[in-house]
Amino acid sequence: MTVIHLGTPPGLMPKSIRRRVGLVVMAMLLALLPAGPAWAAPTVVLDSLTPTSASTTTPVSARLRVHTVGGCLTVQQLGVAVRDSAGNNLDFPGARGTTTICGNTLTMTTSPRTFAPGTYTEFGYYRTSSGYHNLPSRRLVITGPGPSSPAYGKSLAFDEEFDGPIPFGSRWNGSTTSAYKYGNHNPDDRKLDWLNPSTITVSGGLSTFTATPGSHILEDNLRSWDTGLLTTENTTQNFRTRTGDYAEARVQLPRASGSWPAVWTWLNGDSEVDGFEYHPDNPNLLEIANHVHPAATYYTDAANIYPGAWVTLGVHFGATNDDWYLNGRLIFSDHTGVGSTWSPNIILNLSISDGTYHPGPSSASPIIFYADYVRVWR
Repeated sequence: MTVIHLGTPPGLMPKSIRRRVGLVVMAMLLALLPAGPAWAAPTVVLDSLTPTSASTTTPVSARLRVHTVGGCLTVQQLGVAVRDSAGNNLDFPGARGTTTICGNTLTMTTSPRTFAPGTYTEFGYYRTSSGYHNLPSRRLVITGPGPSSPAYGKSLAFDEEFDGPIPFGSRWNGSTTSAYKYGNHNPDDRKLDWLNPSTITVSGGLSTFTATPGSHILEDNLRSWDTGLLTTENTTQNFRTRTGDYAEARVQLPRASGSWPAVWTWLNGDSEVDGFEYHPDNPNLLEIANHVHPAATYYTDAANIYPGAWVTLGVHFGATNDDWYLNGRLIFSDHTGVGSTWSPNIILNLSISDGTYHPGPSSASPIIFYADYVRVWR
């Protein structure tokens, strides 16, 4: 009889051989399993990044929130980068040095800075031994006056947008001014004005000054007109401009005969600077004057100055030189200035001429003057 040996019984196989066979079988079985994910280093994930908009006049800080996935990660630097449309780097200052991020959200705030107007690409970044890593980007939109504007790099110190009821008592006084001999009227200045706060109304972001024939007889025996004046004098805020400020107003030049709008400053009779005065009988002319260290001009511009035109008028008050601007363009420099200690209140008003130097009202119809805003940068 022939005996066929099929193999050594397991119990009789040497241990060393059984171990090698087991390792081979295990390797074969592992090879049949689906491949798992390769090990990866922890990564940084963006949670939020602000701001996405800002003004050229106000320094702004960036706020970055991140967390990690896959464990803790120590980075050599964490910050916020900004690039302009030409690819120039304009990063926020104040990046963090060596920082460990462990899963939970980490928040950092940069130091502040200002930007020129435009649209930028903003993104967080971190640096490790392998180099820089950029997080998803955001668009950063900067609005406001550019480097050529006298407001650039300054912050708003006073901002009246006329988007709500006029805050009489706290911000504005519409009843009296020390610039008027009798407080609420001043015929000595050849004006028919009788101040009445109710003549100034607000709607749709505009203030409307409406002058109408009044019931009072002035000291020169002329009939008054009820009209409006806003001054920061004798208010709880008592805002006063000062040397170095840039003040600006946007107004519509009136059409009616007798109208006499102005933006000016006043304190104790020796701090008057006229941002502008306008009379429709000189339809293309603005009167500009510094009464502190006397200087003045009649500025004519038929393309931009005319009855019904919306104009943006500004003055930068300097110690030795004042600059006047029309629609963002420099139109006059007085080279005299207001000195270093100048600090008066600001006035916006609609006066009515009595006919002495300019024609008075041609009828009893209301005379209208509109203002969009009054702002002062410091």
